[in-house]
Amino acid sequence: MSKVISAHAVSVDGYITGRDPGAGRGLGDGSMLFDWYFSGETPSQVFDGFRLSEASAPVFDSLAARVGAVVAGRNTYEDSEHFGGGSPHPAAKLVVLSHRAAPEITERQTLVTTGIADAIAAAREAADGKDVGLMGGGVVTAALEAGLVDEVILHQVPVLLGAGRPFFQSLPGQVRLRLVEAVPAPGVTHLHYAVEN
Repeated sequence: MSKVISAHAVSVDGYITGRDPGAGRGLGDGSMLFDWYFSGETPSQVFDGFRLSEASAPVFDSLAARVGAVVAGRNTYEDSEHFGGGSPHPAAKLVVLSHRAAPEITERQTLVTTGIADAIAAAREAADGKDVGLMGGGVVTAALEAGLVDEVILHQVPVLLGAGRPFFQSLPGQVRLRLVEAVPAPGVTHLHYAVEN
């Protein structure tokens, strides 16, 4: 069965955006969280235009190649200007989880309004046996709370943003993680955890 994974660039103090994210402002002043996508000499084999460090490229590409569908929350969808009517991943289908209608949804996107379990089920179906990626703190928190996440990958960037949108929201209890791999790279440390339910 496909896995459900969360792979996010995150500041050391736990933010996935800077201050004032939103349409026209992207992820706010947290754009430095993604500098490592373009600061190397090794082209990504999955994302055109990404040039990663020699250490980051195999980590990034192996994760990106696993994903067949992405579940994104409404805030992420809006902040990213609807992903241009497509998906944040060049080959994966997009499922948007929202509690309200989204008239801007295109035929290449799927809207689910009935909760995280249904969104992940729809993404699994769309993923054709590949893994489901999660985008956005609310989506990841809801999926963790429901016991639906298999792996958490933090691309931790050595910066303290001080504000922005936090990665993890309040959980009703502990979620135990087991470190699978830690890969230091220029401008980022890749921390790969298995969720132990």
